[in-house]
Formats: sequence, structure tokens, C-alpha cells
Amino acid sequence: MRGAADLRVTAGRVPTSEWTVHERHGGALRARSDRLAVEEPLEIRIASRPAPGMASPRSTLSVTMRTPGHDFELVAGFLLSEGVVSGAGDLRTIAYCLDRDVEPDQRYNVVTAELDGEPRRAVPERNVVTSSACGVCGSASIESVTRRDHPRLGDGPSVGPALLARMPDLLASGQRGFAQTGGLHGAALVSASGDVLALREDVGRHNAVDKVVGWALLEGRLPLEDVALVVSGRISFEIVQKALQAGIAFVAAVSAATSLAARLAAETGMTLVGFVRGERCTVYAGRGRIAAS
Repeated sequence: MRGAADLRVTAGRVPTSEWTVHERHGGALRARSDRLAVEEPLEIRIASRPAPGMASPRSTLSVTMRTPGHDFELVAGFLLSEGVVSGAGDLRTIAYCLDRDVEPDQRYNVVTAELDGEPRRAVPERNVVTSSACGVCGSASIESVTRRDHPRLGDGPSVGPALLARMPDLLASGQRGFAQTGGLHGAALVSASGDVLALREDVGRHNAVDKVVGWALLEGRLPLEDVALVVSGRISFEIVQKALQAGIAFVAAVSAATSLAARLAAETGMTLVGFVRGERCTVYAGRGRIAAS
């Protein structure tokens, strides 16, 4: 398992694991070495600011399967999307949990966020694993999110067809982990001038989005009024809700949007674009932000 030195993944390295696979060639299976994307659990704990002389009360909020690296950004983005915090001012510290009750080989898989006060929104503890495949689902989650206040979406950004067509390449060019493993999703924040402000990878699309949103939160850049979110894979309801909490008004992807994602985007005034491939794209909502040239 990883120790402190392995936290260098936050400096741009994506952890991979060597594995022996067998491929069929000419009717026979041949062994070769391959690189796999690392997937490990991350337990997210929250603690309220303690009274003088008292220990911080802690509770487990969620366990998510993720690719190690940029863990604090992931936690910050997750807390924002869940409505537990509304900005960096609500967070006192984010740290790995080195308590004695945590097994030594799991200490870098447990992160505690200490809040400056009580949570902005009461979220029940989740003693279940949030999978890397689809994130948090269910009618209760959907209902709670659609009722939640989110930052007002701004007018921008206005994106022309040339930049829109470049967005998948901007994302792909920074996905070092995907190039090595073929098993990681990516998310990027792209400015209206085409600059990549932040790019993160993870085995889960929702985790990759939490990481770039968490980066923006910790850097004091929220709301992201003039920035587009570009994601690999499909656009789910959860991706749209995370973008809303960050004030992102433009979301683009190389694949399709789900019905709930399109509906939520239309109801909130977000621009949602899928199947961005060269000059082709499918606009599900908010076509007014796509410039003619």
C-alpha cells in the first residue's frame, strides 16, 4: 500500500499497477505485461468545529472508489456538490486521518474535512460504497438536489465552433493516465480563450469532476462563471448537478447526455453539449451560448 512518498501523484502522476495479461494472437494466448488504473476506496469523514477543550465529533459521510491522487480536491468538490459547504470559508482543514483506529495500510484512504461550524446541509451518513461507475443514485438523491439552491448561472461563456471542436483534444492531450491504461475518465476546466485551467483523471467520472471543482474551490475561483466543463464519457444527472453547484454554465462531452441531465440543464439555464466530435455536436440545452463563429 501507499505511504507518504506515494502522494507525489498529486503533482501530475497517475498511479498505475503492473499486471500480467494474456492476449489472443494467431489462435494462442500470449502473456504480456500491462498497466492498470489503480482503484482504491476513499472514506470521507467530516468533523464540526469542536467546543474548547473537546474533541471534534466525526462521522463518515461516504466511501467512494477512486484513483488515488488529488484526494483533498476530491473531498472539497464532493462536499460542495452535496451542499455540505458553500465555499472554501466553510472548511478549516482537510487532512488524511492518522488516528489509531485506522489500519496503517488504510490511513491514506481516509480523509477528514473539519468544518468551520455545522454543515450547510444535513446529509445522512452513507454506510455504503459509492461506485466508480455511476456515483450516488436514487429518487431521494434526485429530489434533494432539485430542491437545492445553487449559484445563479452567469451569461457566459460564449463558445464558438472552433473551440468547441477542440475541447475533446484539449482533454485527451492531458490524460496521461488514460494513455497508459485506457481505464480512466477525465474532466477539465477550459476558459473561453481555450486555456485548460485544471485537468484531473479518475476511475469515476463523478470523481474526476469533483477533483476539478475541488481545485477551483480551494483556489478561491468559485463560481466558475466563464469556464466550460469538459468530460469524457456520457453526461449524467450527477455531472450536471456538480456543475451547477460550482456555477458552471457550459458542459461538453464526447458522448451522450441522459434524459435527467438534459432536463435539469434546461430547467436551470445550462448549456449542455454532447457527441462533440470535430464539427459535429448535439446541443441538448442552452444553445444561446454557442457562438456562430
